[in-house]
Amino acid sequence: MDNRAEVREFLISRRAKVSPEQAGVPDVGVRRVRGLRRGEVAMLAGVSIEYYSKLERGALGGVSASVLDALARALQLDDAERAHLFHLAHAADGTSAAMRPRRRPGRRWTPRPSLIWVLDQYAAPAIVRNGRMDLLACNQLGRAMHASLYDATAGTRPNFARFTFLDLEASRDFYPDWDRAADTCVAILRTEAGRDPHDKDLHDLVGELAARSPDFRRRWSTHDVRYHGAGTKTFHHSEVGNLELGYESVDMLSDPGLTLTLYVAEPGSPTAQALELLASWTSPAAQVEA
Repeated sequence: MDNRAEVREFLISRRAKVSPEQAGVPDVGVRRVRGLRRGEVAMLAGVSIEYYSKLERGALGGVSASVLDALARALQLDDAERAHLFHLAHAADGTSAAMRPRRRPGRRWTPRPSLIWVLDQYAAPAIVRNGRMDLLACNQLGRAMHASLYDATAGTRPNFARFTFLDLEASRDFYPDWDRAADTCVAILRTEAGRDPHDKDLHDLVGELAARSPDFRRRWSTHDVRYHGAGTKTFHHSEVGNLELGYESVDMLSDPGLTLTLYVAEPGSPTAQALELLASWTSPAAQVEA
């Protein structure tokens, strides 16, 4: 990816999101663009307009952490956006490669037996994915919950992004709030692209999705990023109906670049009952009896 273009478009898109009122600057004159003017961002960041204009043209290489912090404050970036700005700066000055973990999962990564045991001991759905949104491992209930994803990608490694944007009928049924799911998916990929700009497989995936999905292209152009640590999601399962699940996601220190996500239903809720039913259908004993 063209780092200068990524920097330029990210800064312009964040500047457009901050109104003069939000920034506490006078709203005077005719504004030709949404959000703040370059001069206003420069003033808020404590740099000259000439210097900020240079940064917005993509020249982030060698910029100090203090200037990046000032930019983040001026543009009111959240934690994920601030980290993305720093990742773009590291890529611009060539330090991103040195900051990547020395060990990253290969294309043929397989879960260790101990990880499989951990997943199988968890009573609710649990999955492992990478930053490209490949579903790499899951427990039995996690696989049952994502049956439509596995069905749509039969014969290939399941990928949430391809499923979301290239299998629209199935994904719109699986995600009742498809737009939110699609936004989240793209933001995760954009975050990963900033964190590891040299990932060829990620570049290929983005290129494929951009070529085949107008929905993906539009969302990718917004340059939105986000952390995906915890929250609630609603899924629709073809057999047991809607599942409203809380989730917690953690980075796996033993496998840099991978994320473990644990789902849970509120005790006694309809979703908890639905998961119990789904678990009873997919248990080894049930399969043997069938």
